[in-house]
Amino acid sequence: MKTNFIVRQKRRGGFTLTEMLLVVMIIALIAGIGGGVYVGTHRRMLVDKTARDFLLTAQYARIMAVERRECYTMQLDLANNKFWLATWQWDAQAQGTKQIIVRDPYCKPVELTGDVKFEDVVVAPLGVETRQETDEENGIVFLPDGTAQSAVVQIGDGKTHYAISISAATGKATMYFGTVKEVETTSVDLDAQ
Repeated sequence: MKTNFIVRQKRRGGFTLTEMLLVVMIIALIAGIGGGVYVGTHRRMLVDKTARDFLLTAQYARIMAVERRECYTMQLDLANNKFWLATWQWDAQAQGTKQIIVRDPYCKPVELTGDVKFEDVVVAPLGVETRQETDEENGIVFLPDGTAQSAVVQIGDGKTHYAISISAATGKATMYFGTVKEVETTSVDLDAQ
């Protein structure tokens, strides 16, 4: 009888190999699911951050154009996935204007990271003469009177998309979750009744 009691004690004291493998498999499964969720969330956050940076730069461009009474341009480097805010400054040596990239605590050049890229860019022609030369296809001009070039820019990673719309009449930038096709870009006739 004593030997039977000792054998039972030994079995109760540990785990079998099957039980240990089952626990390891469950932990691996949970970690795999968690890692996949993390990667997807990280990608969405990169798209969201980049779209918000673009929106804030556009809003800052409008504020600076009105406040300083100068034209500001959001330059878009579509080939290298970058954008920055620029203005023009008089160069006494060259007797002309030169482009200056705005770098201050509120605005700096932004490089799109990861799979994030400019997926679609639609910029309407400015329609008025400005005092400096600008490549309208690669920039969005903000004028001192608070107006801007009408533009819609889609930023995304192939799965997550944000569209930023800039109104020509007010220079106001608005961000939408979705594609350019989902953003209404019609103009409003204030004289129509």
